[in-house]
Amino acid sequence: MGNKVQLGKSELYVNPLGLGTNAVGGHNIFPNTDEEAGKHLVRTAINHGINFIDTAFMYGPARSEELIGEVVKESGKRSELIIATKIGPKFVDGNMTMDNSPEFLKTETEKSLKRLQTDYIDLLYIHFPDESTPKDEAIGALKQLKDEGKIRAIGVSNFSLDQLKEANKDGYVDVLQGNYNLINRSAEQTYFPYTIEKQISFIPYFPLASGLLTGKYTKDTAIDPGRLKQPHFQGEAFISNVEKVERIREIANAKGAAVANVVLAWYLSQKAIAAVIPGAKHSEQVLNNLKTLDVKLTSEEIQRIDQIFAG
Repeated sequence: MGNKVQLGKSELYVNPLGLGTNAVGGHNIFPNTDEEAGKHLVRTAINHGINFIDTAFMYGPARSEELIGEVVKESGKRSELIIATKIGPKFVDGNMTMDNSPEFLKTETEKSLKRLQTDYIDLLYIHFPDESTPKDEAIGALKQLKDEGKIRAIGVSNFSLDQLKEANKDGYVDVLQGNYNLINRSAEQTYFPYTIEKQISFIPYFPLASGLLTGKYTKDTAIDPGRLKQPHFQGEAFISNVEKVERIREIANAKGAAVANVVLAWYLSQKAIAAVIPGAKHSEQVLNNLKTLDVKLTSEEIQRIDQIFAG
């Protein structure tokens, strides 16, 4: 299955096309989530060579980890898989708060291990920064868990550059997960120079900009109210984005590929990015995402896509 790539300086090697699972048991994110369909899509991913599965306590909450734990156990392939999960936030009287204290991170890791029915987590992220914990202290707690064999690699998500630098003071951070796609490219300036220098793999979330970069929208598509809150779905910006995606479609059509696969392949051509983890709600989407690995972009095409979405 393709060539595996190393995550950061860790000992983890993944198929660069992973699976994001916020729709697997993520009842708080997608109401009416069908758990059997969720389990089936994880099975499909594992059976077709995807070895990198990304989940989080927050999906469900907790339910996504439980369903993935069930499927991984029944697959008998735990040792071949790289499971990533994210700790936090915590709910106090129904309110969400962030907690990066060593104590919280350690307690929550034990709960994640139980839900995932495993004795180690390959990649553990702090999902969101809190206001009060020094980030090198938080990472120190994860380093202890790593030394104990409970986790194999350390990640952070949604950290500012300053928080990332503090977290990585001793060089322990392997992966940064952050918001990045062709429409929102600010990470190229903010994070990439540092992550490349420090050998931290960047993994983008929202890689397809909530579906806008899949090519399924036209200028006349009725946008659901949830999407309309996002600036790239509003007014002139939306029309401009649809026009840019149509220019990607020309490249995709010439290759006999789908727009989404060309976009994901473009991310994988970036030096800063080791892997992508597009989400899926159905098994068919998993198989479609996998076609990304068959897309070979020339340096000219990479440059053209870069220019279409420049600025």
